[in-house]
This record gives sequence, structure tokens and C-alpha cells, in this order.
Amino acid sequence: MDLGAHTALLLKNYYRCFGTELIESGNHEADRLMDAAFVVLSHGTQTDPIFNYGNSAAQILFEMDWATLTALPSRFSAEPMHRDERQQLLSEVATLGYSDNYRGIRVSATGKRFYIDSARVWSLIDETGHHVGQAATFAEWQML
Repeated sequence: MDLGAHTALLLKNYYRCFGTELIESGNHEADRLMDAAFVVLSHGTQTDPIFNYGNSAAQILFEMDWATLTALPSRFSAEPMHRDERQQLLSEVATLGYSDNYRGIRVSATGKRFYIDSARVWSLIDETGHHVGQAATFAEWQML
């Protein structure tokens, strides 16, 4: 994956959906997004979508390195009893293009549970107009 191109896709679509920048535009956007203090994740459009991006904050919170995170079907970020709720959110995003102020419970690789609040989720549309995935960001979470 070309991190620079994927970062540009994340940032462009975030602006399209929310009318504000996720990070200030400028030099070294891929590095700055990777090192941001808030979580950013994305997954592709496979039948069982797999994470294709997780910045450093996401990797720390979910207790996974890049290789592990980017091989994980994104549904496994939620416990089995919360997966229907998560799927409902993703269906809403597929229909509307985004969701603002999502809340839910997620789980790390070692089973630590945490509650996320004020998450934004948005669709990723490439330059040809094709849906290529979904992304999420949040800066607020509480360990349970």
C-alpha cells in the first residue's frame, strides 16, 4: 500500500463528508496522520472487510502492530455481541456517506474492552467515484 496515497484518500474524503480537515494540510501528511494523538482506521470493501490502515494510536489502543492489524477483518474490533450494532453503523455509512458522533464498545487483541465516544465514520470514494472502503476516527475512549 502507498501510505501517501491512502492518507490523501482519507483526508480528502474526510473533508468531503465533514467540511473540515482531519489534520492541517501541508508537508508530511502521511507521517503526521500516522503519529496523530487520535485514532484513525480504515478498511477495504472485501466481503469481510479487512483493515488496511491504522495509525500509531490505533495500533497502541488495539494492541496490534501494523502487520497484525492490516490482516484483521475489521468486525473483530468488536466483541461478538456488539457486531450487529457495528454492522448497522457501517450500513448507515454506506447509505448516507458518513456518521457523526458514534459510540460503542470495542476490544483489543488481548481482550481489553474500551468504550469509544464521538467517533466519526466516513465512506472512502476514489478519484473515479468508486466506493473503496470506510474509515473512522476518534479521540475519546475509556477503558472498561
